[in-house]
Amino acid sequence: MHTHTDLSDGTTSIEANVADAIELGLEGLGVTDHDTTTPFERALAAADGTGLEVVLGTEFSAELAGLSVHVLGYGIDPHDDTLREELIRLREERTIRARAIVGRFNDLDVPITFGRVLELAGDAPIGRPHIAQAVVETGAAADTREVFDTWLADGGPAYVAKHAVDPTHAVELLRGAGGVAVLAHPGLFGARDGLTGVPDGAIEEMVAAGLAGIEADHPDHTGEHQDHYRDLARAHDLVVTSGSDYHGQAKDNRLGSATTFRAEVERLLARRPSRS
Repeated sequence: MHTHTDLSDGTTSIEANVADAIELGLEGLGVTDHDTTTPFERALAAADGTGLEVVLGTEFSAELAGLSVHVLGYGIDPHDDTLREELIRLREERTIRARAIVGRFNDLDVPITFGRVLELAGDAPIGRPHIAQAVVETGAAADTREVFDTWLADGGPAYVAKHAVDPTHAVELLRGAGGVAVLAHPGLFGARDGLTGVPDGAIEEMVAAGLAGIEADHPDHTGEHQDHYRDLARAHDLVVTSGSDYHGQAKDNRLGSATTFRAEVERLLARRPSRS
């Protein structure tokens, strides 16, 4: 229910992800690249006739108190004008932010160029992983994980805040496009700053706006995170999802390492708002 491709910050194609999901015996595959619906048609074509169900969505970028919050939106209409405009704006903001981050690295005597970052991003929205790849190429770090740990994580010396909507408005946008919203990996929020996850109060505001689920099971969540967000989901009648957050070679997470029961996927999608 949570995967990425080379159309955002993953390293594998959507066709490869579909093929791997089939080989693993998965019944379905969530397609959730960052701030884009570009993989939708290719995902449907790749899965056609295979028996694999693709659940089309996006991982929408939001921000709370200057820190990233990600909201997964499933069943969205990719032609919804309001959502499309916001996704275009987010993509433009990513470019502006990337230029600023490259400048920060240059000030730190790491000689990366924006041109090389563009080459690494290709057709995907520019993200911090592309910048991290460029840094690794200079020899300043052994791998992209080191780049994030040393410079790029929220609050790091090369971090640049992005202009993004608040999580509650993200829920409203995704619902307005006919989809259901799920809070992604809430336990990772603010980890660098000693925070323990998205504040419960913020989640309650998202629930009031129509939040349908919470990704309580994630490879980087602790047992305490899982228990806390499962309890919170029960308290607010939210669907609990599990996602591998697969990025190919960009992360250690493996496809299929966290899966959601079909019944829960169906219960989640049944919460899509009716549209006149």
